Amino acid sequence: METDILSGSFRTSGKGAGLTGTVELSDDMGSVAVLDVAGGEIRGIDVVVWPEVTSRPGLAPPAPNRSGRVILPSRASQAGITSLELDTTLSMSTNPAQSIFHLRIGGRPSSEVVRIADNCLVELDHRSRLSGFWLLEVPPFPTAS
Repeated sequence: METDILSGSFRTSGKGAGLTGTVELSDDMGSVAVLDVAGGEIRGIDVVVWPEVTSRPGLAPPAPNRSGRVILPSRASQAGITSLELDTTLSMSTNPAQSIFHLRIGGRPSSEVVRIADNCLVELDHRSRLSGFWLLEVPPFPTAS
């Protein structure tokens, strides 16, 4: 059995004082999304074990409020810690062409959308907590031959 992994990454300065490593988001249904972080700055996402995917005709990303970076809180981390695991709720929707994917984190509504790369948007709630990701212009998945 093969598993499709949806990945998006981009370059960052990675020179902050925060975590360098991964943040694993998982839910009680077994879904897993992994954030790649450098110096506290999100620089990529991998959807490793997919939540139930809902196809939504007309699914379109919101217009970003601004372009920028998303920095995770920079609490002093213990030496040698390079991975965090968080339990949350994950849900995924896509357009029928599967070129747009929306990953929702938790059940909080978004109040701000930040473009962190050409084809990656991050949603934040009213307290600046992560509430979702939009992956845009996703190429077709390879077909089994």
